[in-house]
Amino acid sequence: MRQEKKKQVILDLIRNRRSVFPAQYNNKPIAKADIEKILEAANWAPTHKKTEPWRFRVLQGESQEKLGLFLSLKYLENDPNPKEFKAKKLIENPKRAGAIIAICMQRDPAQSIPEWEEVAATAMAVQNMWLCCTEMGIGCYWSSPGLVKHMNDFFEMNEGEACLGFFYLGYSDEEIPEGQRSPIADKVVWMD
Repeated sequence: MRQEKKKQVILDLIRNRRSVFPAQYNNKPIAKADIEKILEAANWAPTHKKTEPWRFRVLQGESQEKLGLFLSLKYLENDPNPKEFKAKKLIENPKRAGAIIAICMQRDPAQSIPEWEEVAATAMAVQNMWLCCTEMGIGCYWSSPGLVKHMNDFFEMNEGEACLGFFYLGYSDEEIPEGQRSPIADKVVWMD
């Protein structure tokens, strides 16, 4: 009975995971201990050949503002038809977050596994963070703008390391809507 209840709790947690966007965040700060717990959850993601390719950089305070300005300027510099609202959003969103975690992937120098497997492992680490945030009542959102290819101009990256996006975190006073999915039976073929 207890094992069955535990399984239901995990499934409910997965079902309740949502994207909570920076515009929904209040100004409540996120404690360093909570961020450390979220990162510890990431560290337990599956990893083929134990390459553990996930790398993170935590931005809080002034570094968030600097990120927003950097992204906005890169956008204006690289988009042939920049839109003012998008440039403003790139500046404002980082300031709204309680913290931002830059999601990076370190390619195995021996290239012992295909690169997509390391990207997948990093994505699983992010899913672990997302589930941990859900359990802790922290809203979060994985943003993956094309501008991530310029992140080596913002912070030092190792050879073979790539930025895959930003994990925005923040508390929200808004009610998070229930998710919707089409039935799994529509997506599965059973083969004998």
